[in-house]
Amino acid sequence: MKTVIVYYSCDGNCAFAAKQIGKTLKADIIQVQLTDEKKRHGASKMFWGIMQIMSGALPAIKPVNFDAEAYDLIILGAPVWASSPAPAIRTFLSQTKISGKKIALFMCHGGGMGKAMEKFKALLEGNSIVTEIDLNSPVKFINIEKSKEQIDNWTEVLAKTTA
Repeated sequence: MKTVIVYYSCDGNCAFAAKQIGKTLKADIIQVQLTDEKKRHGASKMFWGIMQIMSGALPAIKPVNFDAEAYDLIILGAPVWASSPAPAIRTFLSQTKISGKKIALFMCHGGGMGKAMEKFKALLEGNSIVTEIDLNSPVKFINIEKSKEQIDNWTEVLAKTTA
């Protein structure tokens, strides 16, 4: 089964998860990146993120070389911002035709998911969501080995589910 992981990461949590999943599943990995690479920190980062969500903004992203038809399984990953998937992944999905595919989702958050996973799924109508996982700050507050174990257990279930 040909698998790809497409993710956006702001603080490295989703990047860590994508690399761990990719290593386990031997998947292609594509990182969604903003064209605006300005590094925001602290309150300004939080304010910027909340304004993106509240305004429904679709920020510009760098071109992504992606053909959904080339893959049997598409794994999508995003951080949770204000109980929603990060705007960059929404931009990617608005620019990409994905239909009739098996999809697995992962989201990274620093405390709460809210309705983020439901909102993520709503962006993928016409596809089959086979499994999902939420990861609480996999590289910040939790022991990295425990995060790796959680991800590896999930990928094992994912492999069985999609076989």
